Amino acid sequence: MWLYLFAMFFVIATLIGFVVFAYVVTDKGSGRAVQNRVYLDYYLEDYSGWLEERVKSDSYWGKISSCIRDSKSGCCKPPSECGFVYVNETTWNPGGGLMGNLMDCTRWSNDQEQLCYSCDSCKAGVVASLKKSWRKVSIINIVVLIILVIVYVIGLAAFRNNKRMDNDEPFGMGRMTKAQPSVIQF
Repeated sequence: MWLYLFAMFFVIATLIGFVVFAYVVTDKGSGRAVQNRVYLDYYLEDYSGWLEERVKSDSYWGKISSCIRDSKSGCCKPPSECGFVYVNETTWNPGGGLMGNLMDCTRWSNDQEQLCYSCDSCKAGVVASLKKSWRKVSIINIVVLIILVIVYVIGLAAFRNNKRMDNDEPFGMGRMTKAQPSVIQF
């Protein structure tokens, strides 16, 4: 029974650690509203911390971008400040407007193998997606954590009751009995 209680305590502590880690990692950053548009622009510098550093890393980004390419699901769009004109999900033409001075403006390509996979805005979009997913998983983990704590408390109570019964102690009585009556005898 001790092994069960220790294992449950370890699982609960690990789950608490994961929930706290997920909220700390996904604490900052979100999309920026774009005037006269229904979508958001994402900027990598809006995010900070471990998750952003992992996605920004060339070794991890190479794996992530290859998955996005293989899924044939376009990655992103160029930032609105670049002035590109929308043709379809994966084709944007340079517009007559102002070209932003972001590096992402020069990284965009209509080549289906290139698109904006090397853009920071694409990386930021992936981080935003991961943030949403991790938050959903954290909510599920909190529900599971509450259930596990209830089961742990019930198990602990059952263990104590079983231990009391093994010592032949009657239920409901204290463990110690008075050796002397409380009345002073002369």
